[in-house]
Amino acid sequence: MEEATVAVDVGTTKVCTLVAEPSQESDLRIVGIGVSASQGLRKGVVLDVDLATEAIADSVRKAEQVSGYAIDSAYVGISGSHISGVNSRGIAAISRGERMIVQDDINRAMEAATAIAIPPNREPLHAIPRGYLVDDQDGVRNPLGLRGFRLEVEAHIITGASASIHNLAECVQNAGVRVQHLVVQPIASGEAVLTEAEKDLGVAVVDLGGGTTDMAVFIDGSVWHTVVLPVGGNHLTHDLAVGLRTPFTVAETLKLRYGHALAGEVDPEEVLDSTSFGDNPQRPVSRVRVAEIIQARMEEILELILREIKRSGYDGLLPAGVVLCGGTAELTGIKQLASDALGLPVRVGIPRGLEGLVDAVSDPAHACGVGLLLWALRYGPDVSRNGPGGGRGPLGRFKRFLNALAPG
Repeated sequence: MEEATVAVDVGTTKVCTLVAEPSQESDLRIVGIGVSASQGLRKGVVLDVDLATEAIADSVRKAEQVSGYAIDSAYVGISGSHISGVNSRGIAAISRGERMIVQDDINRAMEAATAIAIPPNREPLHAIPRGYLVDDQDGVRNPLGLRGFRLEVEAHIITGASASIHNLAECVQNAGVRVQHLVVQPIASGEAVLTEAEKDLGVAVVDLGGGTTDMAVFIDGSVWHTVVLPVGGNHLTHDLAVGLRTPFTVAETLKLRYGHALAGEVDPEEVLDSTSFGDNPQRPVSRVRVAEIIQARMEEILELILREIKRSGYDGLLPAGVVLCGGTAELTGIKQLASDALGLPVRVGIPRGLEGLVDAVSDPAHACGVGLLLWALRYGPDVSRNGPGGGRGPLGRFKRFLNALAPG
């Protein structure tokens, strides 16, 4: 990070562009932010290229005005229910006389791990090593320099639908910004809100966005499972709009101002002032009724999360529990509701270790954007984190596709 680094978080409800400079006192100094209402996306997937491009360009323009930097490239978050992960193994023989493992051996093992059958309509996004085995010794974090006859890697391969990936990349490129890397959003969010101790112990990060709920399970310091569920905060707003027979914009206001995840903690006598709902006053609304609708939908979402944790097979390996982030994680009472529903310790994650425009990003909603910057700081120059061999194999081909779309 010799220069400013840029992250573009393209979500269903908002597009957020962050600009950061390197800092000696902290991980990052946030010097620019631009937020625009998202358009042309549904559940994290681009449906209208022109509208999505306009929203991204507007967000980038605002960040340029605040930071004073001209933005020409960025790390971009990607989500959508088309994202999926699978675990794979790769083996490389150490054939040299001294039997010392070098970087090329690690690259060959990772390339073998990514040589899995991927349907032609899908693209690999990440190849993340979970751990290594040198001969019969497991639990190796970094095999470089060790001696042995055989190196085996356990890797987590994350793929997505080619059309959805290319559409998002094209929107960013059309906005005049070159995509440096596409990073799956729960991976990025984990960089911002998880501690190294939590990753080692076993933890799940759950990013509750507007259109999707993104989840990644970290064990022994690495990602073991990822999934994106097609539900999010917009479903709460939709339920309020239907249940209270009110416009979507009014329902969103009710959720943000008066929403509560636990109806039992709301004063049953409290009636919301209809004059605060905008230009078209509505009939009086009981706050308990608002909370009941929100709680019912949140319980359904949490049930889906619990089901996915159990499906992964790692439900007994999460002593650090669950860390919630994303805009919906700001809902009052959600920590207690989630803890009760999941049967695990729960906390709400907020990006830490920052300076500069800290107040603008110190909330769960900006976990992904800040995480993209931290991911760039930690892994950006390391191409082996995304494609073994620095450009060989399917990940290397996808990287060349992004470069081909670069503006100018």
